[in-house]
Parts: sequence; C-alpha cells; structure tokens
Amino acid sequence: MVQNLAWATGYNSFAIPLAAGALYSYGILLSPALGALLMSMSTVIVAINAKFLKV
Repeated sequence: MVQNLAWATGYNSFAIPLAAGALYSYGILLSPALGALLMSMSTVIVAINAKFLKV
C-alpha cells in the first residue's frame, strides 16, 4: 500500500502541473486524450503493483 501511495503521489506531483500547462512556455502542452491515456497507465501500474504485493 505504501508503494502505491508513493507511486501515485510522485506521478501526480509531476503530471498534474504538466497537464495544467506548467511547461506551456516551453511549447509542451498535453492534449486531453494523452492526459487520459497517462492517467489510465497510472491506474494499471498501481493495480499491477498491488497484484505483486506479498501477503
């Protein structure tokens, strides 16, 4: 659970400002479709990580 929390916190602290346009001045802007794809990938990674956790 701690690994998933760390992954989600790290991912969101990077992805949310990027999606909000923090790097727009450098010409980097995420499209809504790419943002949805990245969010889906984050969910899949967390689910896979949870599957590999030892009980």
